[in-house]
Amino acid sequence: MCAFACGALAVLAFSPFGYWPVVVPSLLGLYALLDKASPKQAAWRAFGYAMGMFLPGQWWIHVSMTEFGGIPLPAAFLLLTGLAAYLSLYPTLACWLFARFFTARHWSRWLLAFPALWLIADWLRGWVMTGYPWLWLGYSQIDGPLKGFAPILGVQGITLALLLCSSALWLLWQSRKPAWLLLPVALVGAAQGLMQLNWVTRGEPVKVALVQGNIAQSLKWDPEALVPTIRTYQDLSRDNQDADIIIWPESAIPALEKEMGNYLESLDKAMKLNDTALLAGIINYDTRQQRFYNVVLGMGVQDADGKQSYHYEHENRFNKYHLLPIGEYVPFEDWLRPIAPFFNLPMSSFSPGDEVQPNLIAKGFKLAAAICYEIIFPEELRRTVQPDTDFLLTVSNDAWFGSSIGPWQHMEIARMRALELARPLLRATNNGITITTDIDGSITGQIPQFEARVLRSEVRPAHGQTPYHRFGSWPLYGFCALGLLLALALRPRAHPWAREL
Repeated sequence: MCAFACGALAVLAFSPFGYWPVVVPSLLGLYALLDKASPKQAAWRAFGYAMGMFLPGQWWIHVSMTEFGGIPLPAAFLLLTGLAAYLSLYPTLACWLFARFFTARHWSRWLLAFPALWLIADWLRGWVMTGYPWLWLGYSQIDGPLKGFAPILGVQGITLALLLCSSALWLLWQSRKPAWLLLPVALVGAAQGLMQLNWVTRGEPVKVALVQGNIAQSLKWDPEALVPTIRTYQDLSRDNQDADIIIWPESAIPALEKEMGNYLESLDKAMKLNDTALLAGIINYDTRQQRFYNVVLGMGVQDADGKQSYHYEHENRFNKYHLLPIGEYVPFEDWLRPIAPFFNLPMSSFSPGDEVQPNLIAKGFKLAAAICYEIIFPEELRRTVQPDTDFLLTVSNDAWFGSSIGPWQHMEIARMRALELARPLLRATNNGITITTDIDGSITGQIPQFEARVLRSEVRPAHGQTPYHRFGSWPLYGFCALGLLLALALRPRAHPWAREL
């Protein structure tokens, strides 16, 4: 129960709560539980800690299950407990290995072995079975003093810095040697210094208008709601034709692209008349391959000279690559679909697009796109961004999760991508949270949830590469490999000459 409480405390560090310092006492509680534990005890305590973080931290998923999937609340609780238990296996394995192979009270145990094992567990959780890297600890620090490591090492560089700071404080508690305070002070100072470096060059401000239609999820795929939905987006856009780029969210046009061909051609011409670009979400059904794709289309003024025009299956589009399990495709669907309506959610039979796709073009500007869920995979977006990419674009529909904390966590993750890659972020959503950010992830424009409104903002494009954009996570992989080797070599059991605390 103590471990569960420590894990639950960490949830308060993430959005919308934003109490980023509480991660440190949360980790210190885990350290105290692991310090003299046997491998079995360490595994159970780590499991309790992770359950405390994942079950409350992911409880918002039940909204889609109960309100739209037809699953009773007790059954949803059991399913989410199973999901949390699965996610908890990764830190459980890390802490079992920690207690099994690093038992001696030596500084390398906490400063090398534990951070390396924790990061490896996080990466495995973000990769196995398509991955689920939600609630990585580094995300909680988007407004904290360690955020400067993100452009260098990515979000997991912040996680590493958090673990090192916590480990140093734990060593201070054990040894009563104030010198250990130098490490967190140095890390915070280094992060603040890194934030002063300039990795990119900036262009002139671009006027953008992000349209939030606030269409109820219950009406989203109702054929009778198609015309009112489109009219809502048209009406909201009409007074913003002076913008350079207008953005509609994920599946803002809830119909098949081929069926909307005439409308889209007319929309393309109307936007060109106003010298405006439009990016809009829609669904495409490829009749040749017999596959559905979740798409963002580029229309209106596309290339800089305005000569390109929309036509069905034109190239200026982005097909979602990383699909959401259950929501966009159903693994083992022959078994799962008959079980409950939850496995037959609307539009749950998508196919993935190419892993790396060209940037979208809007009025000559290049935008690296990610649709909804796939923004949580940093390496995938990193591969899409080019040195001459101007903006990051993510469109989403978080109406599945109501007024829960899920959309806020999702927004926080998207902000981290802007910080890692030093690109302004344009995030258009159906019912919130619609934002624009600067290259450091700070919010420059935001409109409230659950309101049909337009976010007007001016954003400056950025060109160049951060170290994380150039090298990805390879420096952290190197730290983990070297850290584990050094920690094994420095174990006092293996080398009696190694000094203890």
